[in-house]
Amino acid sequence: MNAPVFDNSYARLPQRMFAPVRPMGSPDPQLLALNAPLAQRLGLDPDWLAGPEGLAMLSGNALPPGAAGIAQAYAGQQFGHLVPQLGDGRALMIGEVVAPDGARFDLQLKGSGPTPFSRQGDGLSWLGPVLREYLVSEFMAAAGVPTTRALAAVATGGIVRRESRLPGAILTRVASSHIRVGTFEYFALRGDCEALRALTEHAGTRHFPQAETPAEFLSAVVAAQARLIALWMGLGFVHGVMNTDNMAVSGETIDYGPCAFLDEYQPDKVFSSIDRGGRYAYDQQPHVAVWNLAQLASCLIPLLDEDEDAAVAEATRIVHAYPQLFEVERDRVFAAKLGLQPSDTARNLVARLLEQMAEEAADFTRVFAGLSDGSARAQFRDTARFDVWEQDWRAAAPEQDIMSRANPRRIPRNHRIEAAIAAAVGGDTAPFDRLRAALSDPFADREEWDDLAAAPLASERVTRTFCGT
Repeated sequence: MNAPVFDNSYARLPQRMFAPVRPMGSPDPQLLALNAPLAQRLGLDPDWLAGPEGLAMLSGNALPPGAAGIAQAYAGQQFGHLVPQLGDGRALMIGEVVAPDGARFDLQLKGSGPTPFSRQGDGLSWLGPVLREYLVSEFMAAAGVPTTRALAAVATGGIVRRESRLPGAILTRVASSHIRVGTFEYFALRGDCEALRALTEHAGTRHFPQAETPAEFLSAVVAAQARLIALWMGLGFVHGVMNTDNMAVSGETIDYGPCAFLDEYQPDKVFSSIDRGGRYAYDQQPHVAVWNLAQLASCLIPLLDEDEDAAVAEATRIVHAYPQLFEVERDRVFAAKLGLQPSDTARNLVARLLEQMAEEAADFTRVFAGLSDGSARAQFRDTARFDVWEQDWRAAAPEQDIMSRANPRRIPRNHRIEAAIAAAVGGDTAPFDRLRAALSDPFADREEWDDLAAAPLASERVTRTFCGT
């Protein structure tokens, strides 16, 4: 059994970009879940990870040779209000691994104790947010959405104090990097052009090697975000807290806090308990993304051109490309959900279907999944109206294999996640394990998981979600 071999490129950047830190450790760690397929993808030994030394690393009790515990510095626009210093307050990167195919990944412990950026917080996580992020991020990966991943979940054996005493846990998160829009804001606010240039070159080399200039890097980030948000919309996913410190420049989904998935289709739906104004509602996500990208573009002004007016013009041109890029990606995603190629006909059919779904609060996932097996009609009260739409849709010659790859049978239903968390807090992880297995293959039509595809009863609906802190 072999320990990980780390190569920590971010730790070789100027030290003002991070703070060295060691995890607090766990009093009585127990491995709750290990993602063996992901470990193999990373070139890690699952047997080592499940053994005593691996558990010591995953619980923060002992870092192996070559690990470099660091907390990254970043700022952020939180609900439109600038916070000049945030940083990893309850997470630390233990190192970077290079997979067998040469791809580089961060390994990060989330909930491992305080850091210099904790802002008087304890830096810990309780079991609920760890299990939620594990389930949702792994579903997103299985559904083909760029995302951070969950390598392991560990119960620490300690107690975390929130509104009550709760069991502590640590998530080992994997990402192609944890560089955020807020990372750039941190140095732009300080007028640190040297750090901005180093960060841009580092992120460009890591994520977009074809981008040779800061302008090309910005363009690549814009395109990646357009694709990502379109995929979110196609799954009915509501991130819940799209602050700039929660937008990774890699184009991966990051920070599953008060996230949720639509049950009934309501375009203006908000779940997050702290989003009182609906800033991050489902239908606002494309607009928030372009706002966040504008903040990134502002940070890069000094690098785009020595002439500030020319730099502003270039940044504006690049960001203004986003709406069209997003529409192209959205058309592709939703046309596929109907089994079609993008076209004016597909766009019209999508708009008509979504309009009826919104008016009748039809279940988002079950409507689209039901197009394949003929059960979509049962989701509507006005069946005559749906029948007219269906006739036009079938005339467009939808392809079954396209639909089957675009429409999951199961999503991480909010009530199912809450039930799994409640059971785990009580010592029963079987519902979590079953849900994890079902979400790892979300497109398969499996009878034994049919109950997990059901919409919630009125008494089961989850209308508010909360940040893990």
